[in-house]
Amino acid sequence: MKMNVVIDIGNSRQKVGFFQQAELKAKHTFTALPELLEAVRVSPFSVDTVLVSSVVPLEETFLHALRDVCTRLLVLDAQVALPVRVMYKTPHTLGVDRLAAVCGAQHIFPNTHCLAIDVGTCINYEFVDAAGHYHGGAISPGIRMRLQAMHQLTAKLPLLQPVANPAWLGQDTASCMLSGAVIGALEEINGFIARYQTQYSPLRVIITGGDVQLFESQLKPSIFVAPDLVLVGLNRILLHHAE
Repeated sequence: MKMNVVIDIGNSRQKVGFFQQAELKAKHTFTALPELLEAVRVSPFSVDTVLVSSVVPLEETFLHALRDVCTRLLVLDAQVALPVRVMYKTPHTLGVDRLAAVCGAQHIFPNTHCLAIDVGTCINYEFVDAAGHYHGGAISPGIRMRLQAMHQLTAKLPLLQPVANPAWLGQDTASCMLSGAVIGALEEINGFIARYQTQYSPLRVIITGGDVQLFESQLKPSIFVAPDLVLVGLNRILLHHAE
């Protein structure tokens, strides 16, 4: 069975998805590229085209190894044709993970105003209008980045790991930090959603990312949780390129 493979290389995690046309057949998450490469090598599927999206520089040895296991290899950059029209003023600086999230949102909800929110190392907000025009959005620190910054940029604050549903009213240093980081991010997300809804209605909100489980049930507006949004978007880009 011929499969297209999309690879999403983030700051802390790497994901691979195996698609038969628009259908996601299998997916895996890794913390090291050699493990990802081995998963593609030993896959029971026959690999046709591979599309790689990376927010970090790629080594040629990794790309060479991928070329050995596929028919064609594409690396997502500003030159690859997209199924959305990019209105961003500096497209050469635009993160490829952000582009993939936008294309995934537009694929899931075509002809609709969409706000895609990716909660990972950073929290990315991406807006694509009903005509398929991607305008941009916002980038803010992710939960772990907030906690790490408080620890590194102060003398006494500890390094904490995020937790779901922390106390709103912190009563010691740790609970105050968790409230500020997690609930602060929750309020930020709700605020951005409300602002977009005021200007673009009706609006579909799609949320994804490794830390979304920390507060997905607490978001006020109706949202659509799409754990595989970036993979779906990458596959949509790959299919659009083939067309």
